[in-house]
Amino acid sequence: MKKVLITGCAGFIGFHTTIKLLSENKFIVGVDNLNRYYDQKLKLDRLKLIKKNKNSKKFVFNKIDIYNSKDLDLICKKFKFDQIIHLAAQAGVRYSLKSPKTYTKSNIVGTFNILELAKKYNIKEIILASSSSVYGLNKKIPFKENHSTDNPKQFYAATKKSSEIMAYSYSNLYNIKIYVLRFFTVYGPWGRPDMALFKFVENIIKGKPIELYNFGNHSRDFSYIDNVVDFISSCSNKIQRKKSIYEIFNVGFGKQTKLLYFLDIIEKKLKRKAKIKYLKFQKGDMKDTYADTSKIKKFTKIKNTVKIEDGIANFIAWFRNYYLR
Repeated sequence: MKKVLITGCAGFIGFHTTIKLLSENKFIVGVDNLNRYYDQKLKLDRLKLIKKNKNSKKFVFNKIDIYNSKDLDLICKKFKFDQIIHLAAQAGVRYSLKSPKTYTKSNIVGTFNILELAKKYNIKEIILASSSSVYGLNKKIPFKENHSTDNPKQFYAATKKSSEIMAYSYSNLYNIKIYVLRFFTVYGPWGRPDMALFKFVENIIKGKPIELYNFGNHSRDFSYIDNVVDFISSCSNKIQRKKSIYEIFNVGFGKQTKLLYFLDIIEKKLKRKAKIKYLKFQKGDMKDTYADTSKIKKFTKIKNTVKIEDGIANFIAWFRNYYLR
């Protein structure tokens, strides 16, 4: 049975990934520091669901901060992992403007600790989470993996780019297979409260105004969580078969959605109109994101199946059941 370390297992993507890999008969050790960047209860409830899963006997949780290399070292000694799926990170583009030191600890030092563990314990497979934000000032649309990522617009993107560069060096120095997954605006049930979908739905239901930066003239490549996890799972299963030791993949839907259309769908699903506070372009924001997903689709043979209208409806159903029942 394959033993996999999943960092950030109580996070949005980590939670869904853990459940998916448990269904594939993998033994999962999950670590998470359960920080208070957003509502800790949401993270604890995700963990409860994992522990109620029919395959939960193959899951072990450790409350560990990846900044703490000694604690990580202890679990690596104990379990002897075949693979690491490194999803733990300090998320949030806007929060990085307020607390950059937090991002240095989690995203740079934390990732360094994971890479050092892989070297020390001869773990030859790593799936590393990155972000569409690394494309920064790139003007070419859609974003391709070989486009320049040398001009990040904010510190969050800089830390993610730094993680990619560190991973590249470790991959080549120590013959570790590392797949970097650049996620594009992942959304869906159990999503993060700091994301637009969560804030829009919550505020519209409560009759509070929502904030639209750049007067709503943004577009995003929205990626539904189930599709994202399918890509992660496939990369996890196929990484050992591919000859190349370092690859970067965009993980998105492969389509641009205007933010105003995104909001229109939400309003229709809720049958309520939003009160809108229009704001200027926010420092560090990216105006548009759009993934060229041809590389990952060719590698995994997986196609996106959930349309944005259905994905938003699924999120709203979860939100109502979780918060309003």
